[in-house]
Amino acid sequence: MPFTGKYEIESQDNYDSFMKLIGIPDEKIEKGRDYKYTTEVVQSGNDFTWSQIYPGFTLTNKFTVGQESELETMAGKKFKATVRLEGGKLVVDFPKYNHTSEIVGGNLVETSVAGGVTFKRVSKKVA
Repeated sequence: MPFTGKYEIESQDNYDSFMKLIGIPDEKIEKGRDYKYTTEVVQSGNDFTWSQIYPGFTLTNKFTVGQESELETMAGKKFKATVRLEGGKLVVDFPKYNHTSEIVGGNLVETSVAGGVTFKRVSKKVA
């Protein structure tokens, strides 16, 4: 499956300005800036288990493309959304931003857009 794998963060652009814009507290922004967390994705057809593993904490969202699912934000807020597959990209509208995930050259590229600010994170595949 195209998304299945374990990925480690390699780079991110506009982290601070994006996190402030969506309401993440300064102390969490400071802590999160240098976390070398891991993303693990298990894809079985249209079913996904998407986990972000931080030191001492794991955030996992399970969803099926095209079906409404309950998801959780980085800030711990739960909401309902339908993840779509558009041109090989997973697309979801979070309460405060739009998020896309795609595989480019074997890397996981995640792009979030809110209020004219684009946050881009690239993670390299390690397993």
